[in-house]
Amino acid sequence: MNLTKTLKENGYDLIESPVRNQKLLQLWLKTPFNRAELYYSNISEAFNSKIELTPIENPALNVNSTTTDNYAFNIGLSVLEDILSSLGIGDINISSDIKSGKNVSISYDNTITKEVPIGLIQNYLFDSDFNHPNRLLLKNANRNNILVVSGVLMAKTINVDIQTNLDINPDIIVKLNKAANGKLNFDKSSNNNIKMTSNSENYFPIAVKADRLDFDKGHFNDSELITDNRSLF
Repeated sequence: MNLTKTLKENGYDLIESPVRNQKLLQLWLKTPFNRAELYYSNISEAFNSKIELTPIENPALNVNSTTTDNYAFNIGLSVLEDILSSLGIGDINISSDIKSGKNVSISYDNTITKEVPIGLIQNYLFDSDFNHPNRLLLKNANRNNILVVSGVLMAKTINVDIQTNLDINPDIIVKLNKAANGKLNFDKSSNNNIKMTSNSENYFPIAVKADRLDFDKGHFNDSELITDNRSLF
């Protein structure tokens, strides 16, 4: 199964930016032609409402290593190095040791998906007021610049399969494991394949569902799911 396709079918996008601090019910500011930036760490910091927002787990979207994204070799290494950098493991320059190959596959294990149903969020906003007078918040709300994170897919484990063109020198595996310092494990699965697995104790976000909030003259009207057709994070 294709990871990106599976996520998009469920309204999620893989996180592509170096920022990896997405959490449920954050508000993000997305102005035209700019990447989204964190606006409020929780919707309750901007809006107050008597409606209670309770997260639920969506077991149907807990992906595993059978759901994989496959990349051409250099693209795959670029994606992998961006992911490692976003997780604070960016000092491992894999492409300097593995210079040519056929493809790279990336998947995740030990995942969990937390969501707040968008209907509940809508009810919260229909019932809400600003926490205090805030002309800038009103301006961004009326221009529909505000996104709410309604779902986050998190994982503990990254699985990577790197298929090279040449026989792998065992010294490269030793070097990579030394540089990883226990955060990653590299192993030669065949003469031409390297497997990499992360060793994380904590969940980290890998995909996000977000909805754009539609306000008119300070009144909440509706929301629109946007992460099933374009990458924002």
